[in-house]
Amino acid sequence: VQLQASGGGLVQTGGSLSVSCAASGRTLSSYNVAWFRQAPGKEREFVAAISWSGSLTYYADSVKGRFTISRDNAKNMVYLQMNSLKPEDTAVYYCAASGSITYYSLRTTYPYWGQGTQVTVSS
Repeated sequence: VQLQASGGGLVQTGGSLSVSCAASGRTLSSYNVAWFRQAPGKEREFVAAISWSGSLTYYADSVKGRFTISRDNAKNMVYLQMNSLKPEDTAVYYCAASGSITYYSLRTTYPYWGQGTQVTVSS
């Protein structure tokens, strides 16, 4: 499966932004999907994950209550709605897919990755 992240941009502190992950090659409904992010000089970190059916969602503590992950399998899309954005949310956001969700926060769980989209939160 090929993944394409989009929707990043520049937003002020406290604002909202939604990023999207589109799949091609295979149906995304076969995969669990996660969002990771990487800020300059830092390691790529887990943000959120959603099971193939959408019935299970997981969040990093740093975004819980502010971000919402969702999916539309009919459209082969996964979304990350980001509210109450902070400057520390500034990063390149990547979507990733896996047949497993047991270790959902580990990068090594996901064999398929999109190219990333930049999200910048100004203070």
